[in-house]
Amino acid sequence: MPTDIVERLRGEVKRALEELKAKDVVEIDVRGRTSIADYIVVASGTSTRHVKSVADEVVKYAKKTGVMPLGVEGQREAEWVLVDLGDIVVHVMLPRVREFYGLERLWTVGGEDEREAAFG
Repeated sequence: MPTDIVERLRGEVKRALEELKAKDVVEIDVRGRTSIADYIVVASGTSTRHVKSVADEVVKYAKKTGVMPLGVEGQREAEWVLVDLGDIVVHVMLPRVREFYGLERLWTVGGEDEREAAFG
């Protein structure tokens, strides 16, 4: 995906997460560490309904940039919904699920905290 489209998509993902008041949003730059994506975004929802709604909003905002999700997983249980947008993978999780799996820790091991930035 061209860089300008990735940047627009990052902006739309951020707006979607802000719109539905996702909690503790973190973006991790994984360029050069994996070929699956350039960015991984992790956010929390306050309930299964909120998690699902936030993920749905991410999909809606991504479509504004002309990006169709490659896949959306976990919508039925909505404890952890993954939205694969190609160069950006968004994880929306319940806090207890997020704490259990610790995705941020997995991707920022080795003191590379400069690669992690809160959208805040």
